[in-house]
Amino acid sequence: MSDKKFERLAYFLPNTFTAMNVGCGFMAILFSMQGQYYKACMFIMLGSIFDMVDGRVARLTGTQSSFGEQFDSMSDLISFGAAPAIIFYNKFLSTLGRAGMVIAFFYLLCGALRLARFNANISKVSSDYFQGLPIPGAAIAVLSYVLVSLEYEIFNNKYFAAFYIAFYGALMISNVPFTSFKKAGWVSKHKKKLLLSIFVIISSLFIYEEVMIPVIISAYVLMSLFNMIINRKKFKGIFDWDEE
Repeated sequence: MSDKKFERLAYFLPNTFTAMNVGCGFMAILFSMQGQYYKACMFIMLGSIFDMVDGRVARLTGTQSSFGEQFDSMSDLISFGAAPAIIFYNKFLSTLGRAGMVIAFFYLLCGALRLARFNANISKVSSDYFQGLPIPGAAIAVLSYVLVSLEYEIFNNKYFAAFYIAFYGALMISNVPFTSFKKAGWVSKHKKKLLLSIFVIISSLFIYEEVMIPVIISAYVLMSLFNMIINRKKFKGIFDWDEE
């Protein structure tokens, strides 16, 4: 293979994963319209994997580009913004009338604002922490609620569901610092324990994903909120920047 063909393939590869992410979001919407919520949720989970891969492939191949960044943001808005809002609306909020539409739209709007803020401040935000909950995390949290509701009837309360999706929408546009684990000191100090924990988590996901996915994402959110509360002095002004 010639160098030019290899270079073209290298640029094409990460965008292919991004396109697959969009496809997952689209399929999830279609399945939710058919009432197949488990399949819809699984497609969003699969899309989150493609979303993690595309950026890493771009960095490994040295093919980061402005086009790729914008394409990634638009795909995230579809798969992790529009799709979860539609799935959640079809499952819980449609019987609330206009209020249900507004709540679903609120989540989508918060997702769009979260992505726009991230893109605008990408050179300013510390790589240690995310400013607000990243939209893939919010999508997984929202859809994990759908998964739990398929197992336990008690979670089918539409009013609590409405509060739940609004809460995670608000978390996206908040200033709560969510750790990115990129430079966490304990990661390098406890690599063996971390690998064991990852193995246990992955195994549990295969065994009982309907419960373990919400448990994991809820634990991450609660730990981040608790960390912000007990270390509020440390995080004070962490996301304050001078206007240019």
